[in-house]
Amino acid sequence: MSTLRIATRESQLALTQTRLVAARLAQAHPGLAVELVPMTTKGDRVLDRPLSQVGGKGLFVKELEVALDEGRADIAVHSLKDVPMVIPVQFALATFGPREVPLDAFVSTRHESLAAMPAGARVGTSSLRRECQLRRAYPHLRFLPLRGNVNTRLAKLDAGDYDAVILAAAGLRRLGLAERIRATLADAIPAIGQGILAVEFVRARDDVARAVAPFEDPDTAAAARAERALGLVVEGSCEVPVGGYAQVRDGVLTLEGFVGLPDGSRLVRDRIEGAPASAESLGTALGRKLLEAGGREILAEIASPARGRVA
Repeated sequence: MSTLRIATRESQLALTQTRLVAARLAQAHPGLAVELVPMTTKGDRVLDRPLSQVGGKGLFVKELEVALDEGRADIAVHSLKDVPMVIPVQFALATFGPREVPLDAFVSTRHESLAAMPAGARVGTSSLRRECQLRRAYPHLRFLPLRGNVNTRLAKLDAGDYDAVILAAAGLRRLGLAERIRATLADAIPAIGQGILAVEFVRARDDVARAVAPFEDPDTAAAARAERALGLVVEGSCEVPVGGYAQVRDGVLTLEGFVGLPDGSRLVRDRIEGAPASAESLGTALGRKLLEAGGREILAEIASPARGRVA
């Protein structure tokens, strides 16, 4: 393989992350030419409705997978939080490098924190997961939908459309915008895979697998396996408020997760720990605990036609 073509979304964040991957691959494999194949996904084009209403997070990866299938690209770079819990069987997924800060970030030009905001203040968020946890903790605030790339969301904040917005700290840090972060939300469980870069490729491509394997950080990979196993059990998607966060410390993997109603009126949360080698089993076990503790009823209520989807 003399040239490696990388499919990527065209947003500034996606391109920044892909260039990071490209630079590390080129440095590790002298003589390898690395080319970017930018493209716009449906998730980037449809901005007038929440993802939960237009097909979910898979809208950010489908076009990239088609490029892999058709041989127009050798790998695709994703934010792991945007990758559905189940990917087509012909593809493989590998984490790339260590995890960036996985927490959500509070960004505001007027206020220091969510707790300092007055009743009725407008908070923009693109995620039912964030909305569920924040409505429960701050019922006096107004949570409004917010779509678009990071710079678009910040521009809407700066224009006064919102009093604060909630974004992934990882994206802000990778774009060199860490100074915009007023606080990180330590008590809110982040999205499954948040802060983790993933490389997707055709499973039969052993040459690609060998090229990316040295960049897999063991702790990050274990966290990803645990969180995604949890997501498989509790139907982790843009339509269901689900969060999962795994950390490996001193040889022990701790996984915390939750599932709740979009309005925050009901939420079940728990944690589990064990060996990193058992990451998938731990994620599955925690998912089952959440379902048994009330998560099954929550999922049934979300799916109920009488309730409908929350915008």
